[in-house]
Amino acid sequence: MTSTASRKSYGVKGAPYAFLFPATILFALFFALPIGYAVWLSFRKVHVSGLGLGAGARKEVWAGFENYSEAFQDSELLHGALRVLGYGCIVVPVMLGLALLFALMLDTDRVRLAPFTRLAIFLPYAVPGVVAALMWGFLYLPDVSPFYYVLDRLGLPQPDLLDGGPLYLALSNIAVWGGTGFNMIVIYTSLRSIPAEVYEAAKLDGATPLQIALKIKIPMVAPSLVLTFFFSIIATLQVYNEPTTLKPLTNSLNTSWSPLMKVYQDAFHRGDIYSAAAEATLIALATLVLSFGFLRAANRRNRQEEAR
Repeated sequence: MTSTASRKSYGVKGAPYAFLFPATILFALFFALPIGYAVWLSFRKVHVSGLGLGAGARKEVWAGFENYSEAFQDSELLHGALRVLGYGCIVVPVMLGLALLFALMLDTDRVRLAPFTRLAIFLPYAVPGVVAALMWGFLYLPDVSPFYYVLDRLGLPQPDLLDGGPLYLALSNIAVWGGTGFNMIVIYTSLRSIPAEVYEAAKLDGATPLQIALKIKIPMVAPSLVLTFFFSIIATLQVYNEPTTLKPLTNSLNTSWSPLMKVYQDAFHRGDIYSAAAEATLIALATLVLSFGFLRAANRRNRQEEAR
């Protein structure tokens, strides 16, 4: 009886691990293993002997931190990072601001057709990034865009959104259009979880809807704002689809406009997978440091507010 009970107890304790085993295997094969292989490649390089002809003329050797040193000195990678920084300064505040505004508007009692409105705001997120970039690229082209036709008929100026400074606005618009709906749903779900008694008490105290939004709703959904900001930082640092898709439409976008485009260029056009692996590792580390640095700062601020 004791052995039977122990086997049953062991089976119950081991059940969670049995359920996790398939996911763990898939995670290791398709996530952890490729990352580890990329890191390993970043410390390697090809050594060419003589003219590089014949067997054994090209050998893969240990490079240490040479690829990383070259990546830090690569002006194209640095300029790409600065461009993405400017792009993020536009995308993140505008996208999260609109998401918060829409969530607050949908959470009011007077809103009409709330389910349809939620779906309409969220629907752009369901459109694949490449399709969205192609659609907006069509709308940005002066020769085929219906907007430029209307501006021409009205005698209004027709700005070139695919050249110079407006290019940042054009790229940012695609990201904001596609990402606002997802962030809105996250914030709106958090708003719906706030107990109704909190609002009733605020109304009994004479609080206006604006005061309720500013003093109650926004502070109580702060964790959701932190989460959406966290996701937005990661998406901004990894921007690739929008500039790559719009690149054939304008000469203002080069092949290394963003860091990920530079990685792709080095890996598949120059054939230097070792430098590309080092650059990809640096991008991943920068994403990790910025994301967890922000989370740590947000947690520290929350603890300080709770201590008060």
